Amino acid sequence: MGKLVVTEFITLDGVIEDPGGAEQTPRGGWAFEFDRGEEGDRFKLEELRASDAQLLGHVTYTGFAAAWPSMEGTGEFGEKMNAMPKFVVSSTLERPEWNNTKVLRGDLDEGVRALKERFEGDVLVAGSAQLVRSLLAHDLVDELRLMVFPVVLGEGKRLFGAGGADTRSFVLEGTVRSADVAILTLRRAR
Repeated sequence: MGKLVVTEFITLDGVIEDPGGAEQTPRGGWAFEFDRGEEGDRFKLEELRASDAQLLGHVTYTGFAAAWPSMEGTGEFGEKMNAMPKFVVSSTLERPEWNNTKVLRGDLDEGVRALKERFEGDVLVAGSAQLVRSLLAHDLVDELRLMVFPVVLGEGKRLFGAGGADTRSFVLEGTVRSADVAILTLRRAR
């Protein structure tokens, strides 16, 4: 049985919105202002290698599907991104065009539990702020991997919204410092 792993680029004040700038928000692109270093790149590759599938929200899927199929020179990372099974949680997406993509509709708990049963490796969730909040609220997240960037934005979509969710506890499994970032791996305390 696989585990559901949420991976995020995150600011010191908890913002996960538009780290790459593709959404063209006023403060977007903040992650590119810092060096995540060789260890950070290695961490992201190992994370992807350990994953059998991706689970994405509609907005993140749209951004990824517009970028990844045409990326050249990305080696193993790009090949895996394009080849692996992808599942999009959406009530409006009809025909996903990125290869190996299926739309996940219906009950979130049931759908995610079925994915975890189906795959031995991790089911990786990147970005997807609204989806991640729902996954956390339904206690479906097994692990958080946070690449913390040394910046405070003051506003933007945060990983944890104000109110609305029960208290959740995580256990710190590991930390890595790479160039300008800190990488935290946290396992859900049960």
